[in-house]
Parts: sequence; structure tokens; C-alpha cells
Amino acid sequence: VELRKGKMTPEQCKANLLKGNYFGTMLVKMGVADALLGGATYSTADTVRPALQLIKCKPGNSNVSGTFIMVREKDGVEEKYAMGDCAITIHPTEDQLVESAVETAKVAKKFGIDPKVAFLSFSTKGRAKDDTVTKMQNAVAKAKEVMDVPVDGEMQFDAAVSPTVGQLKFPGSPVAGHANTFIFPDINAGNIGYKIAQRLGGFAAY
Repeated sequence: VELRKGKMTPEQCKANLLKGNYFGTMLVKMGVADALLGGATYSTADTVRPALQLIKCKPGNSNVSGTFIMVREKDGVEEKYAMGDCAITIHPTEDQLVESAVETAKVAKKFGIDPKVAFLSFSTKGRAKDDTVTKMQNAVAKAKEVMDVPVDGEMQFDAAVSPTVGQLKFPGSPVAGHANTFIFPDINAGNIGYKIAQRLGGFAAY
């Protein structure tokens, strides 16, 4: 009731705590549980909403974003990539993209990925003129100031992952052709992109 003061009545709080998503989230908030695994019977929105309401952002962060870890076994070698944000913020601002990139790189490290971060676009290195391209260019400039891992962009996906295409389209980039951590311009691109990798590319998405 204290956490939802002015937003929910005591009766509404009690009713919500009878639902698994709110009850589980409250256990995490109280320190009774370390984590919550959700989404099998609740939508993404219904899984995330209680966390936004009860746990909120960690100190210093103003934005919530999501990261997918993509894993595939190929020729006996495990491939792993990080993709963000594919689930939460629909139309991120430049600053939200930067914060998402910082957090996505941290998650990548936790899963054994040495992050090389590519800010993705339908354009590479300013070849196209559009507000979304400018947004990614500005986000890259800001990200380079605050991140301690290789960051570059804006670039198309082929330039990000193919060494040949990368050095052709973006010569001299420390990321082009070798990226393993991808920042999408919006949730449309991110959600569609990770699902294509999952369903056609044979990646498991976590």
C-alpha cells in the first residue's frame, strides 16, 4: 500500500497480491526471493508492470530496457549475441538508447560475451538522411563518452556482422564486422529482428 500510495487503494493492492505476477514481484522487492522468472502465462506487459510499480529503476537509471541473449550451436561452437531493447521501450530517445546500450553491454558480460556494441540502422555511416538515422548517430556519440567497450554506428546489420561488408561500408571501425551486442533504433526493429534470428536462424532466445 505504501509503494502504491495515491495510485491504488488498499483493496486494489490486496487484490493484486493474489495474482502470481504481483506476489512474485513483491517477494523480490522484500528480499525474500532473488529473482522472478515470468512470461509463460503472463504477457510481457503484465510481467514487467509490477516490477516498474514496485521495484522501479535502480539508482542512477531513468529508463527500463530489455536484453535478449541469443544462443546457437554451430559446428560444435556456441555462438552468443546480446540484443537490446527488443521488449520494453517503444520509441526510445537518444538518452534512452544510450542507457539501454550501457545495460545491454553489462548483461552481455554476465553471459560471457566481450561486448562490441553496434548501434543499428537501415543506414551505415550517414549514407541515408532521416530523423531515425540522426537519432542513432547522436546516441552513438553520447555512448562513446560513457562506455568503456568498443561502440560504433550507425550501421546496417550486415556491416555489423560481416568483416568483408563491415570494412567495405565502415572502414576503420573497431566494431564493424565483429559486433556481438546490438542496439536497435526502436522496439519494432528489435522485436522483429530477434524473432527472425530465433525462428529462421535457429537461435534460442533468453
